[in-house]
Amino acid sequence: MFPANSPRDMRITFLWPALLWGLLLIPLLAMLYVRVLRRPARHPVTFSTQGTLAHAARASSRYRRHVGPALFGAAGILLVLSAARPVAPIPVPADRAAIMLALDVSGSMRSQDILPTRLEAAKAAASSFIDSVPDRVRIGLVAFAGFATVLVPPVTEHQRVKDAIAGLGYARRTAIGEGLLESVAALPGRVRPGPDGALPPALPQPKPSGIVVLLSDGNNNYGIAPLDAAEIARRQEVTVYTVGIGQPMSTGAWQIGGSLDQETLQSIATITGGTYYHASSAEGLRQIYRRLARSVGWERRPIEISAVTAAGAAVFFLASLSLSWLLVHPAGL
Repeated sequence: MFPANSPRDMRITFLWPALLWGLLLIPLLAMLYVRVLRRPARHPVTFSTQGTLAHAARASSRYRRHVGPALFGAAGILLVLSAARPVAPIPVPADRAAIMLALDVSGSMRSQDILPTRLEAAKAAASSFIDSVPDRVRIGLVAFAGFATVLVPPVTEHQRVKDAIAGLGYARRTAIGEGLLESVAALPGRVRPGPDGALPPALPQPKPSGIVVLLSDGNNNYGIAPLDAAEIARRQEVTVYTVGIGQPMSTGAWQIGGSLDQETLQSIATITGGTYYHASSAEGLRQIYRRLARSVGWERRPIEISAVTAAGAAVFFLASLSLSWLLVHPAGL
């Protein structure tokens, strides 16, 4: 995804790199330009008026007269780059990806250490996440407590997901593994494992990017072990970002249930190639979800930018001609 790309993925490449040898012509032209400037005039020049002589002196100031050729050289560089067909990683909406939001709705989410409650803060942050993701990206929703239910499969009708989030209530127990398993199975190209935990044979075709953003505030106490579910996610090429919510128990705020199992959430993220975040305030939680929206809602794709570099070459070339004309034909003469 967009911010997660390595510096290697950020490099500009060329479809016809052999043409880059043409850049060697630029320093040769520069050397020729310097040589022409230093060559003495073959014939003396006589100015008819003192005003014309003064203007010529101004027009040939030390630096200004070199700006036009410099712009011409820049145009040449961009023209060679354009001919080599540059390809750059451009951020675009991740419309080939599908994202599942998995929200813990167990009773401990009633706790008010994060106001107004943990669940209400999570619902607001999830809605903010949806608003920050491009419309073409598919988003779905899973709610889990002692069960896990796919409330909305991955869709581009984001308002449908927001409406489902607004209607979430509370239930007993915490089945983090079941929530993750349901989220993975709801993603395109993924399947549910059999009773023995084995996955059906995968079809010989690439899977679209699958992402799960899972939020919880407690310990798994029901269903499949979270790390087993994480392994199933990894085998199906699903990246899981986990978010732990809640303040330390010593704050004195009204809380329900046990402490947050950060170690398990961190392990889930590590196994699947994701990242773990912890939020101890509503604002912190919103910031995490906004950061995730920028990360998973966008991706970099290699796009040829020859037209851009060619347009830049044209701009520099026209600027060079315009400046040269103004220096030779100033206004008022």
